[in-house]
Amino acid sequence: MPIEVGKKPPAFTLPTYDGSKVKLTDQKGKYVVVYFYPKDMTPGCTIQATEFTALKKKFEKANAIVFGISKDSVETHCKFRDKEKLTVALLSDTDGKVMEKYGAWGEKNMYGKKTVGVIRSTVLIGPDGKVVKHWKRATSKGHAQKVLDVILADAG
Repeated sequence: MPIEVGKKPPAFTLPTYDGSKVKLTDQKGKYVVVYFYPKDMTPGCTIQATEFTALKKKFEKANAIVFGISKDSVETHCKFRDKEKLTVALLSDTDGKVMEKYGAWGEKNMYGKKTVGVIRSTVLIGPDGKVVKHWKRATSKGHAQKVLDVILADAG
């Protein structure tokens, strides 16, 4: 089932680096940014995570919470968080099931070569629990600001 604007996205419950579990259905009433990224501590993923962290207070002021999801373990997320001083929640989808449901796992073109893996993408869910926007292919640099801009425009 593809992600569709105006429809509810697939529910999920995933572990975060503090040992707790994040349940999407518990986030109703606020904007939820779910961004999928390939790997902790890689250049593009570090740029993306640090930009979301830098804008965290602005996201919070806009009634939004940000979750970064990769296949990395909780332990790797902790190292990434500590090394880069990240404050956004990083969730572990080690089996990739959530990524598959969100269209964030599949064939992609990397350096001119077709490969299968994590597709850098983002889903913005509104306070009503429905998808506001789906970036099927996201960039690492500047993406956090684009997501914030959509939230601010949507919130009116």
